[in-house]
Amino acid sequence: MIIPVLALVAWTLVIWVVMYARRIPAMQAAKIDPQEAAMKGSLDKLPPPARQAADNYNHLHEQPTIFYALALAIAVAGIADPLFVGLAWAYVASRVVHSLVQVSVNRVVIRFAVFVAGTLILMVMTGRALLAVL
Repeated sequence: MIIPVLALVAWTLVIWVVMYARRIPAMQAAKIDPQEAAMKGSLDKLPPPARQAADNYNHLHEQPTIFYALALAIAVAGIADPLFVGLAWAYVASRVVHSLVQVSVNRVVIRFAVFVAGTLILMVMTGRALLAVL
């Protein structure tokens, strides 16, 4: 269970690099002062690719926190089995696909379908974990 957790952490850091690789040149091109941007929220003026990467980085700090807690709880409880590990990898894959869609074509319908799939995986993992420990 630890390897999928570390993989998602690593993926989040990859998106961090993508975010700044897009954001910094976009801010320079728009002549946005970072201090002023932080105070006024003027980063909304950045072009879509820069905003999409930043939005995805934020998304990787939202629902995945449930995954991290759940995966570590499963590991600590000693109930990890091949199905849990497979589900964990499926969740990580769903987040990677979500990121790739958001930072490229950004089709909301596709992103939503991938998000729902990932959420269903978390629900299955949660249900199995509850049944195993109760």
